[in-house]
Amino acid sequence: MRVITWDGGRVQASSQARAADHRPYFFLSYAHTPRYGSGGPDPDMWVERLFRDLCGHVMAMTDLPAGAPAGFMDREIRSGEGWSERLGDVLASCRVFVPLFSPRYFASEMCGKEWYAFATRAIYHHAKHNRPADAIVPALWVPVPPEQLPGPAERLQFNHRDFGDRYVTDGLYGLIKLRIFAEEYERAVYELAKRIVHVADTASISPGRPVDYRTVPSAFGPPGRGPRPLQVTVAAATRHDLPDGRDPDYYGDMPQDWNPYHPDAARPLAHVTEDLVRSLNYQATVASFDHDTGPADSKQPPGSPEILLLDRWALKDAERRERLAAYDAEHRPWVSVVVPRNLMDRETRAADAELHRALEETMPIKMGQGRAASRAAARGIPTMEAFGKILPQVVEAAAQQYLRHAAVYPPAGGRHTERPRLRGPMASELGTTHYTPETHEIAPDAEDLDDSQS
Repeated sequence: MRVITWDGGRVQASSQARAADHRPYFFLSYAHTPRYGSGGPDPDMWVERLFRDLCGHVMAMTDLPAGAPAGFMDREIRSGEGWSERLGDVLASCRVFVPLFSPRYFASEMCGKEWYAFATRAIYHHAKHNRPADAIVPALWVPVPPEQLPGPAERLQFNHRDFGDRYVTDGLYGLIKLRIFAEEYERAVYELAKRIVHVADTASISPGRPVDYRTVPSAFGPPGRGPRPLQVTVAAATRHDLPDGRDPDYYGDMPQDWNPYHPDAARPLAHVTEDLVRSLNYQATVASFDHDTGPADSKQPPGSPEILLLDRWALKDAERRERLAAYDAEHRPWVSVVVPRNLMDRETRAADAELHRALEETMPIKMGQGRAASRAAARGIPTMEAFGKILPQVVEAAAQQYLRHAAVYPPAGGRHTERPRLRGPMASELGTTHYTPETHEIAPDAEDLDDSQS
């Protein structure tokens, strides 16, 4: 709802703000279809027609001025323009993300990267304002069975039947190709455009910083697999057991309520972490180091990779510090330690050297274990955005070590004619790769690079 007052200065400022906001209303994310044979028509011409039709409706439904982009698709990139940089800029500024669902879409790593880059913007917005920003509006290009959807797509709350029954059964591709469905196509596109404008105006997702599109992970995970398990454990103080002089505004009644990036963030870090790993097609279980977990027998195979979110102020408690030291002494390479180090926090900045020394004395193994990203995360992450950038690499490092140390089962029948197979919820990922933070090059698999205790 727009509120108008008689304050001429306020009305003028509001009009100027709207006029200055020329960000694209939507980013159309689609999987390129290869040509069938040589010399045939461009198969993506139908996606381009959909894009033009959507842009026309959006321009009619908004007050965008002439020349302002209503939407964006990658055909808008001019020859000679930096492809990765341009995609990163638009994904950081567009108001709504519109993925065109199809079997080919969820098999595309490029589409998964686009999805993740936008999803992290929504997560940061939620973290900073404590208000969800549901700004992904999916569209059916070719219908996909629900059981084939990766976790991030399956979790979207969206009723496609609002756009018509024929749209649900045939998708936009079927409607646009068959003239007998022209009316159903026009209705579906019109309703989609209305939804885009409504979501853009109500979600009001904040612009973000452009990401390097080439280095972001895919939101879809391995093809054909559902969400993978991940344990997120929080070792933090509560407002009831803080050391003398520590500001309680960073804490809550439970360790999971810890918010080290306050006041820049309004949500606990465990909740933000859960959202981020869900955007990587993981299903996180959040637990407290103090209450919900104990030092299980590390000689037993792990049940899942684990991220330990560690509050350095929690090391002021002698009993907790002793338990963390014992935890560190166990051989748990599938556990990655992540340490927020918010130097905008005056108390943390003043005690930084002391807190770091206590961490190195308590958990020396974890501080020096793993790849560069894991060691950097253990040394300290200064901001929420930096946390979001490094977390995918830390999660993958933990997942690789989990795969290496999880239980394996020989084939049935007693004769081993091949290597034992890994069974479990992450079994298909043994050959995944990741990017190193310094070079952005593909790093060796975990089989080739173990932690310091192997």
